[in-house]
Amino acid sequence: MSTAEFNAIVEDFDFIDDWEDRYRYIIEKGKSMPSLDDALKVEATKVHGCASQVWMHSTVEKDIFSFEGDSDAIIVRGLISLLKSLYSGLPVSEVANINAVTELNRLGLTEHLSSQRSNGLNAMVNKIKKTAEDELSKR
Repeated sequence: MSTAEFNAIVEDFDFIDDWEDRYRYIIEKGKSMPSLDDALKVEATKVHGCASQVWMHSTVEKDIFSFEGDSDAIIVRGLISLLKSLYSGLPVSEVANINAVTELNRLGLTEHLSSQRSNGLNAMVNKIKKTAEDELSKR
């Protein structure tokens, strides 16, 4: 199950044939995303396993999961934006049930990322899932 926002991105990708145009789309999604406050760019929010600098700050409010993120690489900001559309707004209990690989494969994305970017994307997904699991374990 994915969010309506992520499904809209999948539909947009269906109309974009060229991968350079798809990359531009992802980059534009990242550029339109607000920057993470510098006060949140700390060790606790840093995503390890990414070649670029990546920070993700998650929150759960009234059982709804959301996160903000940022990176010093424009394509990675775009990937963060895709993950935000996939996970943010879901009940925290559903976050672990989302198979990011399956969902991102709907975009054909995984075969077009370098192994370094794929590893970084997996590290971001793992951080999202761990944060959700930690929140659930507090209950």
